[in-house]
Amino acid sequence: MPSVEELLNPKELIDYTKNRAKQAKALEELFPSRKTEALEIKMIKGANNLPVSASVHAFDTEAEIDQRESTGYDVAELALIKRKRKLSEKEIIRLETPRNDAEEREAIDKIYGDVDYLQDSVLTRAEAMRGEALSTGKLAINENGYKAEIDYGVPAAHKNTFTWSAGSVDILLDMDSSVDRIVKDTGFTPTRVLTSKRNLSFVLRDEKVRKAVFGVNSDKLLTRQELNAFLKTQDLPQIAIYDAQYRLLNAKGDYAAKRYFTESAFVFMPDGTMGETLFGLTPEELALRKKDGVEISDIGNVIIEQYATNDPVAKWIKAVATALVTFPCAGQVYIATIK
Repeated sequence: MPSVEELLNPKELIDYTKNRAKQAKALEELFPSRKTEALEIKMIKGANNLPVSASVHAFDTEAEIDQRESTGYDVAELALIKRKRKLSEKEIIRLETPRNDAEEREAIDKIYGDVDYLQDSVLTRAEAMRGEALSTGKLAINENGYKAEIDYGVPAAHKNTFTWSAGSVDILLDMDSSVDRIVKDTGFTPTRVLTSKRNLSFVLRDEKVRKAVFGVNSDKLLTRQELNAFLKTQDLPQIAIYDAQYRLLNAKGDYAAKRYFTESAFVFMPDGTMGETLFGLTPEELALRKKDGVEISDIGNVIIEQYATNDPVAKWIKAVATALVTFPCAGQVYIATIK
């Protein structure tokens, strides 16, 4: 059987991680990934992408002088994300001295299963950043000596709390007023909402909403498809839900489930992307670029490497990346908290 070093040589790892089918992350559509050479980035706050019109002039008159818009920005350092797994002395012996072809195949699958797991764990942390940024308008990180607090600049007027779980409420009026606020302030019209199944249930079960959709047949159960068809006729955003979860491992070895997207959030958005997920350089990538046969253009966002320690003997597989989410369109969203 090939050794661990042969299976996980730099070229092999680059080709494998580049071509393997990775689980799609839902929020990457809103914050697409892009590679950068920078370690620090300028994050634009409150950008307004509405076009600016030039003026009509009479012939032989001087052109109107334009001005550069004053746009605020924050400088932030990309977050270093990494995770590793250990192959112990006994595992190394089993992996490199299989008794038959089936054991050899099983050993190889185990190694590449670890590579898959570690690459996905780094991409999961990036998706968690996207969800936190979109559902709160902020990003707060305090992990393993790294601290960062980023306020993406969602205006206070674009945040509100609605109580839809009980009492006399008017959900459609709340939605309409939220859309009007964004249109008035930015000129952009929200076309979609991202929320949780919990919040969607409040809307689907609301008596006023069902009467608006069904009229005299308001006792019928309302589906999301029927609701969205009605909302379209009212020029209100289409509703999608995102309830995916991931797990965190604590120092005691216990797992805890956590949501990517805050359950109480009901976020109005215009068309298009909201920002980017920037992946930067790592010391591991810089070392990798110096190796023979490695093409810089082939190196992906997440670096996978294997290395050995001597006492006790062990081999390690590590995944590492630097990443951060930008959110220049934060001023064009409306974040409602639903109770």
